[in-house]
Amino acid sequence: MAGLWIILLAVSVSPFTPAGAADEPNRHEFESVHMGTKFRIVVYADKATAGKAAKAAFARVAALENVMSDYKRDSELMKLCTQNDRQPGRPIKVSEDLFRVLSRAEKISTLSDGAFDVTVGPLSALWRITRRTQELPDAKELAEARELVGYRKVVLDPKAKSVAVKRKGMRLDLGGIAKGDAADQALIVLKSFGVDRALVAASGDIAVSDPPPGKGGWTVEIAPLGKEKPKYVLLANAAVSTSGDLFQYVEIKGVRYSHVLDPKTGLGQTGWRSATVIAKRGIEADSLTKAALLLPPDRAVKLIDAIYGAATFVAVKETEESKVTTFASKRFHAYLTDPPK
Repeated sequence: MAGLWIILLAVSVSPFTPAGAADEPNRHEFESVHMGTKFRIVVYADKATAGKAAKAAFARVAALENVMSDYKRDSELMKLCTQNDRQPGRPIKVSEDLFRVLSRAEKISTLSDGAFDVTVGPLSALWRITRRTQELPDAKELAEARELVGYRKVVLDPKAKSVAVKRKGMRLDLGGIAKGDAADQALIVLKSFGVDRALVAASGDIAVSDPPPGKGGWTVEIAPLGKEKPKYVLLANAAVSTSGDLFQYVEIKGVRYSHVLDPKTGLGQTGWRSATVIAKRGIEADSLTKAALLLPPDRAVKLIDAIYGAATFVAVKETEESKVTTFASKRFHAYLTDPPK
């Protein structure tokens, strides 16, 4: 999928426990590639249940990729866009999965005043070329693409479960929200098998249910932006997402552009920045972290502070040599924990 956010999160859990009796809740780990990244599932369950549950969870993620990918021409998302090209503005009925994600995206776009915006598809297409050619988009092409961007150009009808996209040529990009939702949905599948001690990681997006046996939560490492020590947070029945430009960027004529696009300018964000958001669900943490990354840090903190249970930590520096300035919301420090031993 578009917008593969860099891996700034590493899961720290207890060492693997060899399988014992069939009914013992041992630790089991599974991996599978979906949405352009590696999904990792860690569960505590008996071996047979763990295997069945993980297989079903990965199948659910694969199904969601077929709904939300902007790389697959036959995905539901792309079909929606091409149908709209034929009759712009006509309401089109969509699946529960796609409507759920678009509804959440609309809410986060409204809260962030458009800092998070899934209509950036035309800009994403231009930026993929930029990263390959190392040249900024043509000014005219950029202006034309920006005319097609704006979350208010998408109208949702909750009763009919329909979506109306107002302009021909608009393209939706769910790369900043889909992996978080997929992690949530995978946890739901795992729970349906009775597996309620689980972690699902998808690149920089992690969602967890109950803690491992004997633990107060899952310990997650947040990698630093500079040379400072990493931070660790302790989570249970929550999600965390980190986005940044530590690795994914392009430098053109001495200016460092992030892979994270600003919907208002159509260009990658400049400078160095990372943002971590903790929320109740992955779909919220994933999308909010993009908003936190693009908004001025003080506004990002204010936005996250206003959301129940959410927390954020933003790190910024102007150049590679400059010092890192950090901003933390009121609840962030409550999640901090000691490094694993």
